[in-house]
Amino acid sequence: MKFTRDEIRASMLLYAVTDRAWLGGRTLPDVVEEVLSSGATFLQVREKGMDHDAFLAEARLLKEQAARHRVPFVVNDAVEVALACDADGVHVGQSDIQGRDIRALIGPDRILGISANTVDTALAAQRAGADYIGVGAVFGTTTKKDAKNLSVEQLRAICDAVDIPVVAIGGISADNILELRGSGVDGVAVVSAIFAQPHPGAATERLRALAEELTAHG
Repeated sequence: MKFTRDEIRASMLLYAVTDRAWLGGRTLPDVVEEVLSSGATFLQVREKGMDHDAFLAEARLLKEQAARHRVPFVVNDAVEVALACDADGVHVGQSDIQGRDIRALIGPDRILGISANTVDTALAAQRAGADYIGVGAVFGTTTKKDAKNLSVEQLRAICDAVDIPVVAIGGISADNILELRGSGVDGVAVVSAIFAQPHPGAATERLRALAEELTAHG
């Protein structure tokens, strides 16, 4: 499934990043189905400790779910897994684009997301062929211990510097999402604000409404 530039920008609204640490006995596909049914607009699978075969099997299931909901699905870092499961794309960090042409590896039609935290790294991501940029951490985050917080002004500078969509990430929750008003981001990416909640679907619905409020004000 190929997504247009406008569809990719719209899909940044509520970008869900998986984390199996809080599943509470449920399967990841089960929770993901609840999240997608409740309004998530983008799905990234992130698995740091899973072996290749298990990761690929999981990614194939999630890809099918995302396709049914017409939601873009990307794999974090693992380009080989993304290609093998025919994911819509891949999301990588700055270190992954140093001396490596990820765009050439995945081809012209797959979505390429690249992380950035400064204007310079955002421009580097755009030059590397990114379709969107994940910018953070905007608040304190438990998933990346060395992440430094970015101000609304820094976010705005990044959004103004690039022509591609920007999604904010890092410690975003229902309690602080509206603090990003005026930043110009196209949406928010969340992990624990969905997957660590006792009712991920309800959390998704609330965040979706707040993300719409956020982006309506720029």
